[in-house]
Amino acid sequence: MLSPRTANYERIEGGMGPSRGVSKDRTLTWKRFAILAAFVIGLVYFFGPRHTKDLPWTDSSVPAAEDIEEPLPTKHLPPVRPTHPTQLPQSEHEPQAPPTTAPQTDITGPASFEEDSNPSGTVHCSKPYSHNLPLIQWALMVDAGSTGSRVHVYKFNNCKVNPSYEYEVFKMTQPGLSSFADSPEKAAQSLDVLLDEAMRVIPKEYRKCAPVEVKATAGLRLLGDEKSEAILRKVRERIEEKYPFSVGTVEVMAGKDEGVYAWITANYLLGTLSDDSKSHTYAVLDLGGASTQIVFEPKWDDNNGKLEDGEHKYDLRFNSKDHVLYQHSYLGYGLMRARRSVHQLVEFMNSIKTSTSPMISNPCLAKGTTKSIEVDGRELSMAGGDVGSFDACNRIVQLVMAKDSVCELKPCSFDGVYQPSLLDSFPGGKVLLLSYFFDRIDPLLPGGKGLTIGGIADLAKDVCAGKTAWLTRWGNDPEAMEELSGRPEHCLDLTFMHGLLQLGYEFDSAREVAIGKKIAGTELGWCLGATLAMIGGELKCRA
Repeated sequence: MLSPRTANYERIEGGMGPSRGVSKDRTLTWKRFAILAAFVIGLVYFFGPRHTKDLPWTDSSVPAAEDIEEPLPTKHLPPVRPTHPTQLPQSEHEPQAPPTTAPQTDITGPASFEEDSNPSGTVHCSKPYSHNLPLIQWALMVDAGSTGSRVHVYKFNNCKVNPSYEYEVFKMTQPGLSSFADSPEKAAQSLDVLLDEAMRVIPKEYRKCAPVEVKATAGLRLLGDEKSEAILRKVRERIEEKYPFSVGTVEVMAGKDEGVYAWITANYLLGTLSDDSKSHTYAVLDLGGASTQIVFEPKWDDNNGKLEDGEHKYDLRFNSKDHVLYQHSYLGYGLMRARRSVHQLVEFMNSIKTSTSPMISNPCLAKGTTKSIEVDGRELSMAGGDVGSFDACNRIVQLVMAKDSVCELKPCSFDGVYQPSLLDSFPGGKVLLLSYFFDRIDPLLPGGKGLTIGGIADLAKDVCAGKTAWLTRWGNDPEAMEELSGRPEHCLDLTFMHGLLQLGYEFDSAREVAIGKKIAGTELGWCLGATLAMIGGELKCRA
């Protein structure tokens, strides 16, 4: 478990070195200038007739999915039960590692609330490790995201010195708290359906000792302090007045914690953080609606490499082991924000054209599709028409990525942010993509098919090419066809994901990745990691 350095709930701490002093306003100003300076070139480049020309950072030899050499890691993570050892997926380029031991006992227990005949007890022991502890510890974590709110109700047992995880109950609701910017009371009430689910699940005798925390992410950060604080204050008041749970932190979570907690969740469930694990930890990349995070544990093969000091450096102690992590959260680079930036750029370039057509050509919509899109408060009609294509959309994404921002501490990924080279510090490590990565890619991959960065580009090319290409590739898959038909921006989404991974983080096209949403019924993301930190602290029961 987490080793606390203080007595409060923040059991995990980041290295709080000096920042580079680059303000958000300065970055945004630079982006505006870059867009204005580039639009004339961009207009001709995007829409004008020309021969195809590869940019320096693109790989024109991206392999088609059917040409990717096997074996590749499966797109779904292995069906790991936290109670059993598991074999992690192996890369053909790495030596075979021994099986890792997952963080639980060897006794098989219920994997869900529906299978649990005794929510007040456990099959793993008959009494707790210490007489000062309850046999069962329930805990709640509310994820107040930008597009919706979710509750994770976790069951742990105290059979060992550290709480052992058994299963979770998950429920979500939409819209998110940020949709109630001017009505804090309604924002707080929107969580009732989630907390009512916790009341259904948690036995009455455990409710007063079940801690609950509410952590808002990028959506609420973007509202500003005054509005977000008003909402969170009402949320706390409503939970304390209406529900018996022990209320802990209700806050806007720091971006660095969001990424690190997601890293803990994934690696905890995969067993790479267990005492006897000899496997290297996974890099975890989480793509939300308003922000995206990257977290990995750099390892250099020689003595020349090192992780520079700064806010990106996160010192973590877990299960008596020290981990030095690189982390960064990019606010404004989540998928919904990326969509907004792309559409604004397309509309801006269209505004200086002489065309009087009410329909705006948008190369980031699949060919032959149309969509009504809100840009700066106006409803605009946009169409992929004949211009929708991966190559044209990719050039717009390259502008949005701000790859040429000033890099004060080298090397940088994008937007002027320091990041050690993944080729040097994480050359063979496994990569796990979460959240929107999974939601957009998974429906388009056949079961068991491997995935590379170049494979994402291959998917994007066929999606952007329109219905004829869809029928050729997915004509026998009605669920994939339904997904594509109902989402013209799928072209934009996949192109942005590829740009983020290859242009932004500088993964090469052949790099193998895995996508994941759940392991043995447990949602991947930051919530379990944050809950492990919460129950590792001083817990107090409600009077």
